[in-house]
Amino acid sequence: MNVNEIREKSRSVIGPYCKSCPVCNGKACSNKIPGPGSKGTGTVAIKNYEAWQKIEVKMDTLAENKEIDTTFEMFGKTFKYPIFAGPVGAVSQHYSDLYNDNMFNEIYVRACAKSGIAAFTGDGLNEEIMMHATHAIKENSGIGVPTIKPWDKDTCFKKLDLANESNAFAIAMDIDAAGLPFLQGRIPPAGRKSVEELKEIIDYAHVPFIVKGIMSVEGAQKAVDAGAKAIVVSNHGGRVLDGTPATACVLEEIADQFKGQVKIIVDGGIRSGLDVFKALALGADAVIIARPFVNMIYGGKDEGVEAYVQQLGQELENTMMMTGVSSLREISKKNIYK
Repeated sequence: MNVNEIREKSRSVIGPYCKSCPVCNGKACSNKIPGPGSKGTGTVAIKNYEAWQKIEVKMDTLAENKEIDTTFEMFGKTFKYPIFAGPVGAVSQHYSDLYNDNMFNEIYVRACAKSGIAAFTGDGLNEEIMMHATHAIKENSGIGVPTIKPWDKDTCFKKLDLANESNAFAIAMDIDAAGLPFLQGRIPPAGRKSVEELKEIIDYAHVPFIVKGIMSVEGAQKAVDAGAKAIVVSNHGGRVLDGTPATACVLEEIADQFKGQVKIIVDGGIRSGLDVFKALALGADAVIIARPFVNMIYGGKDEGVEAYVQQLGQELENTMMMTGVSSLREISKKNIYK
């Protein structure tokens, strides 16, 4: 099956919030919470997608006809493409009960590793989610990134113990999850972290730490000060704060200041290999894509993930070929119109 066929198949088994749209642009799911939609007006996810579409690439085929190299290295691991699958949680609540988080992550981690990329796994109230996710990562030679919510210190450390035992090549925290309803009002308090609190968490990890949810130069500096080795420019898909800009609109400023100091990853509305190219041109080292992978698993399990990764890779390779670049390091602002 190809990606379109898999997406069509997912439509019959996925729940009421996600519509398995031909293009996952945030419009049909709008502000439906819980679910894949955005918070408040429901416009942030739409802005994320549309911002990438406004960027155009410069075609240039007067270049040496060398083999295209899409490989990407991070923290000692080499991946087939500069693409990660993003953390997804509460799938039975947000999508349908065809899968629970444990079943979903098992497929997610395995299929992504087989396809030459790595999955960020989700987290939740149920302790078994992190236990099963880290087990799946360990079973796949550490090719995965356990992603921890900003819980209280003791809970973070318990989850970090599991992450450390998984042999994961990196660990992440989606710090912007502070805006999710199920984290608010918890005792002990969960949510925002000071630089000092985040540093204590990062120091407890045995591998490079990724801080997800950075939307400003100031926020990036705080993450760097806390010891982060990578940041993810992300507004949590628009699900935590209405009125935020699209990630594509803040990426360049952040990358201009921090490129080379930390790995810079971006998510939010990236749906094609062409979008991946645009993100790299703005200064990202890699991207994260999440929601479309849900449709691929619901519609085709491992085959769905592998088909989507292959399509993304082919689109990226074709864009590179038609813009005169042969490796990721050659991609820059000169390859796009803004």
